[in-house]
Amino acid sequence: QVQLVESGGGLVQPGGSLRLSCAASGSIVSIDPMGWYRQAPGKQRELVARITSGGRTNYADSVKGRFTISRDNAKNTIYLQMNSLKPEDTAVYYCNADFLLVGYLRWVNYWGQGTQVTVAS
Repeated sequence: QVQLVESGGGLVQPGGSLRLSCAASGSIVSIDPMGWYRQAPGKQRELVARITSGGRTNYADSVKGRFTISRDNAKNTIYLQMNSLKPEDTAVYYCNADFLLVGYLRWVNYWGQGTQVTVAS
């Protein structure tokens, strides 16, 4: 089994910053890719940023230049540095990853439980 544990959410004023973390644990052979998604009330879940084990990244247009995703492969952890936050960034942020697990012959996808980010004055 696998666990994805997110942390770092909270309330921040517009223009502020937050750093999210997501740590994976379990009987893991490989993880690729890892990413962050978000879901605002009444909206569909959307990709925010994603990173491969080799460090290749892609971002939603709405966060380019403001958010940075990074990865520590040794710790099976990804981070999302969010700067210049806007009220429209308010959402539950979910960690997601594809795993190759010990004893499995195919990749499986897991979601974290989510962490709330609220941008408001």
